[in-house]
Amino acid sequence: MSWILIVGLGFLVVTCFVTVQQGTMAVVTVFGKYRRMMQAGLNFRIPVIESIFRVISVQHRSVELEFQAITVDQANVYFKTMLLYAVLNQEEETVKNVAFKFMDERSFMQALVRTIEGSIRGYVATKRQSEVLGLRREIVQEVKGQIDSTLEGWGYHLIDLQLNDITFDQAIIDSMAKVVASNNLKAAAENEGQALLITKTKSAEAEGNAIRIAAEAERQAAQLRGQGVALFRQEVAKGMSEAARSMSSAQLDSSLLLFAMWTETLKSVAEQGKGNMLFLDGSTDGMQRTMHQLMGISKGID
Repeated sequence: MSWILIVGLGFLVVTCFVTVQQGTMAVVTVFGKYRRMMQAGLNFRIPVIESIFRVISVQHRSVELEFQAITVDQANVYFKTMLLYAVLNQEEETVKNVAFKFMDERSFMQALVRTIEGSIRGYVATKRQSEVLGLRREIVQEVKGQIDSTLEGWGYHLIDLQLNDITFDQAIIDSMAKVVASNNLKAAAENEGQALLITKTKSAEAEGNAIRIAAEAERQAAQLRGQGVALFRQEVAKGMSEAARSMSSAQLDSSLLLFAMWTETLKSVAEQGKGNMLFLDGSTDGMQRTMHQLMGISKGID
């Protein structure tokens, strides 16, 4: 009998101590009414009277959601979402909300998922299909702003919401691909037109510059040629003047100078001519006529 008493007392002592795992808290009730909460570690409880109603995890938890929304222009949008949440804090009122607000964990998850889905669907319903892909961040901010206060009333808070994937019906995806392709073709055509315009403009500018440079070069060449001809004539006149003075001082007839120039000219034409035919009267009468003509030219110049 004493042995049974000892075993019973030992069992009673053992049941007085409860171990709560790290990252969790235990909610203790007395005859179904909330009494207190136990922190992580070894805790004491009154056997039979105190019981653990629920063990609540204070660690971060995640859940993946997949649901559909409809835009204002009646396009179906499919979302894949990752939700990260946790208990708001370890205060007693917060823990009581977490423990007693919902009947069980399944009910809480159902309420949480439906709240997230409803918030996203309500926001997407005000946007067009073409806007949704560019509003990923705005959708997250809108949802967090709407449900944070609701989750706080349940004892939780939303840590992060990620829209991992946003897709549409295949017909919409195909039409979007066609729009992108046509826009790319339009941009390519515009770029090609701009490139062609720039090429032609640069070509015209280069041609104009070449014409200006050639004209300037021709003008300078003509000027130099004119200056050369003028200098040549000056030198010829100077030479003829000196030759005339020399012959005059030697008391020679100046017509001999004209005759010499005439014969030198004929010689140069005969030597440098290419296929041309030159007729010259070599008789005495012809020479006299030539001399008279040169003398006449000389007197006319004088």
